[in-house]
Amino acid sequence: MFRLSNNLIGILNIATFLLSVPVLGAGIWLANRADTDCEKFLEKPVIALGVFLMAVSIAGLVGACCRVSWLLWLYLLVMFLLILLLFAFTVFTFVVTNKGAGKAVSGKGYKEYKLGDYSDWLQKRVNGTKNWNKIKSCLIDSKVCNAYAEKYSKDTVVNDFYNEHLSALQSGCCKPPDSCNFTYVSPLVWTASSTTTYTDSDCNAWSNNSTVLCYNCQSCKAGLLDNLKGDWKKVAIVNVIILVVLIVVYSVGCSAFRNSREDNAFWKGRNP
Repeated sequence: MFRLSNNLIGILNIATFLLSVPVLGAGIWLANRADTDCEKFLEKPVIALGVFLMAVSIAGLVGACCRVSWLLWLYLLVMFLLILLLFAFTVFTFVVTNKGAGKAVSGKGYKEYKLGDYSDWLQKRVNGTKNWNKIKSCLIDSKVCNAYAEKYSKDTVVNDFYNEHLSALQSGCCKPPDSCNFTYVSPLVWTASSTTTYTDSDCNAWSNNSTVLCYNCQSCKAGLLDNLKGDWKKVAIVNVIILVVLIVVYSVGCSAFRNSREDNAFWKGRNP
């Protein structure tokens, strides 16, 4: 008779296998339908995750239900490595997102973002031209600034605009930094002074062209990192929960592995 731990491992891996099917399907769908760099960037990791979940769940299911000790051993090894990697990634996430925050601007409802306030590791990820061009393409494709312009289109007076609560991406990428002192015309149109020489590179990078705006600004990179920082912290919290679940599953798997070895030894003893 199967023991409880074997049954639990079997049920858990059936659930994991069922989960892997839509994940793999989503990856294949993206591979066939991807038109933008953002979608193309996602397809390979999604397919890899789907294949990984399917392979691990099959190994665990066959190993537990058919008393195949070596498959269970392989399953437990993969689980152990996954726990180590997830733990390391969670710690790393908390470390690299510990620095950086938007700075409140006097009399305005939004914050300004400086790239130098964030961790060096994160800065390096966005400072590379190749990386940033891909990220910039994603920002343009997602129409972040188009939605922002539509939302605040009724702000014909600059003081109305200054009272708005902008997101980090909107503040960093869709308008010039406040330090430039540009003249407000509309959320996406600002007039620079013809007599001022700007020392801030972001002021020179700004363009009223809707495909340029401040996408090449340091403030845009900082806004992205602030947005990423918030998302990563949420992911880290979820990772802690997943770690607890994986440790419990790993413990049950160890019990199932012992059961399989004992059962195999029993049947060998019955069939000399």
